Amino acid sequence: MTDDAPETLRAGAVTLDDVAREAGVSLATASRALNGSTRKVADSYRERVEAAAARLGYTANLSAQATARGTSAIIALLVADIADPYFGQIASGVARGADEAGLIVTVAITERDPEREVRLVRALRGQRPRGLILAASRSASEFTRELAAEVDMLAAAGGRVVVLGGGVDGVRSITVDNRGGARALGAAVADRGYRRALVLAAAEGTVTSDDRVGGFVDGFTAGGGDAPAMLRGTFTRESGYELMRRALAEGVETGTVVFGISDVVAIGALAALREAGREVGSDIALAGFDDIPTGRDVTPALTTVRIPLDEVGYQAFHAATDAQWQPADDPLRLEVLLRESTPARS
Repeated sequence: MTDDAPETLRAGAVTLDDVAREAGVSLATASRALNGSTRKVADSYRERVEAAAARLGYTANLSAQATARGTSAIIALLVADIADPYFGQIASGVARGADEAGLIVTVAITERDPEREVRLVRALRGQRPRGLILAASRSASEFTRELAAEVDMLAAAGGRVVVLGGGVDGVRSITVDNRGGARALGAAVADRGYRRALVLAAAEGTVTSDDRVGGFVDGFTAGGGDAPAMLRGTFTRESGYELMRRALAEGVETGTVVFGISDVVAIGALAALREAGREVGSDIALAGFDDIPTGRDVTPALTTVRIPLDEVGYQAFHAATDAQWQPADDPLRLEVLLRESTPARS
């Protein structure tokens, strides 16, 4: 604030009018420079307005903006578990897009609970988000009538909804070829000489898990492997650990390859294998899915399928904000990464 600013301005809340006067521009120009207008402001004016706003300590009234526009400068992202690096990398991509557009990301955690997800969408609807991204894996039946109604009301209020994985009529989606990636992984480990497999999956009916399980089974058996054994739990590290312990108690032969439906599940299985004194790689092979950074750092490094998760989040952001967005003709490309956890068998 300049030294000769009026005492009332120092004492009271700073308004956009104050910023415009401080910058020597019109109120409309100040508004366009600070409030994310689609009308471009010359860099020289924008810099003056931003400098004036910083000097005065001006903060935009997001509630007022939302009322005036019908939507706020908020992108809402719903994830199942923020501690899971899978969702963290997706959130990073969403945040990258929001930063470029001058928007704010609000993250909420569903804990894989459909009723909690409905409550969160209802609460977020009151913030009038510009876009809502539903990133948590779900069963086909979990997009309930109640959730669909909340999504419809948000869309009617001007927000745009995006679902990762798709499968919901009338809602934009970002598609990942989980089945194709898992099929390629199953074929690749069969080509390395594995004939027995154990799959650590989520509950039947969970779309992402079903796609990965089906793809892996197809690729592994087509490559000469036997039909894999199956244990079901959740997408968590704890589930991978407990399922692997159960399998080991029943007996797992040397030369078996264990496929965890996510890297997090596979890393839980790795802990159980080590605890039981089994050697990962030469004794029991292990593979995951997603290519989270931790999978590259464990010993032995984890064979997996790479999803460009940051790009998934970035594309989801644009699907939630760009009026002219169109889905890609092909799903995002996935890549099988064969590492030391699945050495070739002689």
